[in-house]
Amino acid sequence: MFLPKDFDKKRQLNTLVENQTSYALSSAELHIFETHKEAEQVLLKFHQPVLASMIEGKKVMHLNNSASFNFLPGESLMLPSNELMCIDFPEAKLNTPTRCFAMAIDEDKIARTVQFLNEQQRKPDGEWSFVNTNFHFAHDEAVQQIIQRLICLFSENHPSKDIFADMMLRELVIRIMQTENRHSLTQRTTEMSGSHRLAHVIEFIRKNLHLNLTVELLSNRVHMSPSNFQRVFKQELGKTPVNFINHERMKLAKSLLRQRDIKIKEVGYLCGFNNISYFNRYFKRATGLTPKAFQVQHRTMVN
Repeated sequence: MFLPKDFDKKRQLNTLVENQTSYALSSAELHIFETHKEAEQVLLKFHQPVLASMIEGKKVMHLNNSASFNFLPGESLMLPSNELMCIDFPEAKLNTPTRCFAMAIDEDKIARTVQFLNEQQRKPDGEWSFVNTNFHFAHDEAVQQIIQRLICLFSENHPSKDIFADMMLRELVIRIMQTENRHSLTQRTTEMSGSHRLAHVIEFIRKNLHLNLTVELLSNRVHMSPSNFQRVFKQELGKTPVNFINHERMKLAKSLLRQRDIKIKEVGYLCGFNNISYFNRYFKRATGLTPKAFQVQHRTMVN
């Protein structure tokens, strides 16, 4: 992520901690913050829902009802209105400032976007609603591109920039909702499995990666046709059931390979690969290393 090329010309450095440059559009405000020296417990709060994203450097975030965490480039944090942030800047220097931005989004704009999505594409298991808690997530390529384009639009001198930004803000809000929904399904599966059919399927997959997990088997567990199950799964999770299963198998394989005494053949079987040659080929295609090389590399790192 980068700032507009004339950014340094337009801002004045008034303070070394959280120096602020602001831009405004009809439905949002953009505040770019620079910190040029180490600092702790800097407080910040906005009166509208805000998307905070890191540009350069590192912050340590302390939020209500959550453990402290590192905030790094390529990540964003969605916060509800009036949420107090307490921030540490452990690496900020005069010549290498920590930079981030906070985009405050009009609540009416968010509400209209949620209504639009529910009218156009209802969730299979209820209605869409916007994030009402702190949500920390890594960007995918689409979100990264939207954020970058919006940063440029805020500082651009174009008569139609409010129109362009309105469309991009709508997409950004929708993608954040979809990302948060996928995060809930994959991180809170046990909690949600009794009331949400896809959460039930995800929990079943993770507990049974050693089995031959077919679309027919999974769709039968939630009483859906295979075609409808695949459509709903892709819509909710952003990937096909087969791609999700393979992703989970590789996660399990890497976790098992970090164990010192486990055999490659056993890892393959536990991850649902009866043909060890195929497991070796698939693992290398997915990670760039053979299972054995991954295991050796991990042991070297530990030692």
